[in-house]
Amino acid sequence: MSRKILVMTAVEAEKEAVLRGLRGIPDSEVRVAGVGPAAAAASTVLALARSGAEYGLVVSAGIAGGFPGVASVGSIVVASESVAADLGAETPEGFAGVDKLGFGANRLEADPAIASRLAEALRNAGIPVHCGPVLTLSTVTGTAATAEALALRVPGAAAEAMEGYGVAEAASRYGIPFLEIRAISNAVGPRDRAAWRIGDALAALEAASIHLTEVLSS
Repeated sequence: MSRKILVMTAVEAEKEAVLRGLRGIPDSEVRVAGVGPAAAAASTVLALARSGAEYGLVVSAGIAGGFPGVASVGSIVVASESVAADLGAETPEGFAGVDKLGFGANRLEADPAIASRLAEALRNAGIPVHCGPVLTLSTVTGTAATAEALALRVPGAAAEAMEGYGVAEAASRYGIPFLEIRAISNAVGPRDRAAWRIGDALAALEAASIHLTEVLSS
């Protein structure tokens, strides 16, 4: 397997945090994908179409909201799977994902061995880390009611962001292992920008990125 890593972030600040953590390691590339699952998927496909055979791992990395009681602010979530949590339809019985509608899948599993090795490396480094589903949403949660509904829809949900499933879908089309790494900047629920700790989350993302290349050399 190739040892080269492709990391996709949503915005420049996340890219810079990852680059600081990677410290110029030559077998890594970090790109800004844009915000949302469509931009993330398109940007990742373009990157892989140019040189997909070079990569042994594709990573969606950035900051995110953490579900209260599961992933605390300042911690890292390593996704067990990326879930397109709002891809589906409203029905009289409630939300039905595309999987329940028979139109395909809305969950893509992260490579379990690589995810486990990364989580272990982070724990050994003293970095708070949790493994669990990370939700991809086109509309970020802004109420307690929506947060509760999502937690019921995806038991064990650890974090929500806007790009992971798009990056995962692109990687899966090329048969390349995938990871999603999220540094928690705020709690999922009512939007309280004064309580967001974006700087702390970017610092945590940088710290987690230091250990990324370990997972392919194990």
